[in-house]
Amino acid sequence: MEEKKTGLPTLASTTIWMISLGYLGVQIAFTLETSQMSRIFQTLGADPTKLGWFFILPPLAGLVVQPGIGSLSDRTWIPKIGRRLPYLLVGMIFAVITMILLPNVGSFGLGYGSIEALIFGAVAIAILDVASNMAMQPFKMMIGDMVNDEQKSYAYGIQSMLSNFGAVIAAFFPFLLTSLGVANTAKKGVVPQSVIISFYVGAAVLVITSLFTIFRVHEYDPETYARYHGIKESDNQEGGGWIELLKKAPKVFWQVSLVQFFCWISFQYLSTYATGAIAQNVWNTTNASSAGYQIAGNWFGVLTAVQSIAAVVWSYVLAKVPNNHHKLGYGISLLLGGVGYTSIFLIHSQGLLILSFILIGISWAGMNTYPLTMVSNALSGKHMGTYLGLFNCSICLPQIVASLLSFMIFPMVGNSMPTMMLITGISGFLGALSVLAIKETYVK
Repeated sequence: MEEKKTGLPTLASTTIWMISLGYLGVQIAFTLETSQMSRIFQTLGADPTKLGWFFILPPLAGLVVQPGIGSLSDRTWIPKIGRRLPYLLVGMIFAVITMILLPNVGSFGLGYGSIEALIFGAVAIAILDVASNMAMQPFKMMIGDMVNDEQKSYAYGIQSMLSNFGAVIAAFFPFLLTSLGVANTAKKGVVPQSVIISFYVGAAVLVITSLFTIFRVHEYDPETYARYHGIKESDNQEGGGWIELLKKAPKVFWQVSLVQFFCWISFQYLSTYATGAIAQNVWNTTNASSAGYQIAGNWFGVLTAVQSIAAVVWSYVLAKVPNNHHKLGYGISLLLGGVGYTSIFLIHSQGLLILSFILIGISWAGMNTYPLTMVSNALSGKHMGTYLGLFNCSICLPQIVASLLSFMIFPMVGNSMPTMMLITGISGFLGALSVLAIKETYVK
C-alpha cells in the first residue's frame, strides 16, 4: 500500500542544516557575480547604456539549465552518491574554474573596451551562472525530496539564512581587503586586486562547503523515496514533457510565479544600476574609472552585506511563522522591499542607504523562503526536481524581460541610473500586491 506524502519522516535539525550548508558557498559565487558584474564590465570599457545585454546571458542559461537538471536528476541514482548530489559536484567544479578566470579577464591583454575582452567576460559570466545554477538546484530539490510539510518552511528558512550569510561574506570581501591595504584600483581596463582575491576566496569556500554537503547528506534511495512520497518507484523514470507537466502544474505554481515576475525585475535592476545610482547620488560621478566610482562599488558591496545580514535575521523570523500565515509574512516582506528600492532614488547620504538595504534584505528573505515552500507543498514527489527546475523559470524569465526592457526604459529616463531605482521600486510594490492572489494548497 502506497504511503501519502506525509509519510516523510521528521529530520534532525543537524540533517536539515547539512542539506543546505553548501548553499552558503554557492551564494558567495552568486553574490560576487551580481555585486561585481556591473563594476567588472564597466572597468573593461562596456558602455553603461548597453549593460542590459550582459545581464541577459545568465538568466537565459538558467532558463534551460534548471529544468534540465531537475528532469535529469529525477531519473538519476548513483549508489553511494545520490540523485541530486552528482549535479552539485559537477556544477561546483565548473563554478570554481570560472571564478578563478573571470576577474582576470582584464589582465589577459585583450585591451580596454575591446570586443574580445567583453565577449570573454560575457561568456565567463554565462558559464559561471550555469555552473552556479547547476550547483544550486540540488539544494532546493533535496528539501523537496527529504523534508516533510511541517519542517519545510523551517528548512527553506535555514537555507535562506545560509544563503544570505554567504552573501554577507561575499559582499564584504572587496571592502575588507581594501581596508587591509589590498589595491582597490588598477590600470585602465584591469580589475582591481581587491575583486580578484575576493573571487579566489569565494571559490575556496564554495569547494569546502559543497564537500560537506556531499559527504554528510545521504539521499533516499529510489525505493525509499517512492514509499515516503506515496508514488511508484517507476514514476520518476517516465521523464515527462515539460509542456505537459506545466499544464498539470498546481495553480499556486502560477500564482507565485506572478509574484516572482515583479520581484526579480526589481532585483535585476538593483544589480544592474545600483552601483551607478549610488556613485551619482552620493559621490557625484558617472565615470567608472574614477576613484569615487570605485569607492561606490565597494560601498554597494557593503550595502549588499547589510542587505544579507537583514535577510539572515528576517529569515529566522519567517522560519517561525506558522503555515497559515505564509501570505502575510510574504506580503509584508515584499512591501518593505518596495520602500527600500524606491528610497535609493531619493537618498543622497551614504549612511542612510543602510536603511534602504535593510528593507531590501527583508524582501530578499521573503523571496528566498516562501516561493519554494508554497510550490513544493503543493507537489507530490513525482517529477519534483523537474517542477522545481521549471519553477526557476519564474526567476530567469523576469530577468530576461527586465534586461530587454532596459533598452527602452533607460533612454526614456534620460540614461539616469538613480531613476532606474524608482522603476525598481514600482515593480517591488507590484510584487507585494500580487501576493493577494495566492491560494496555498497541500498534497495529502
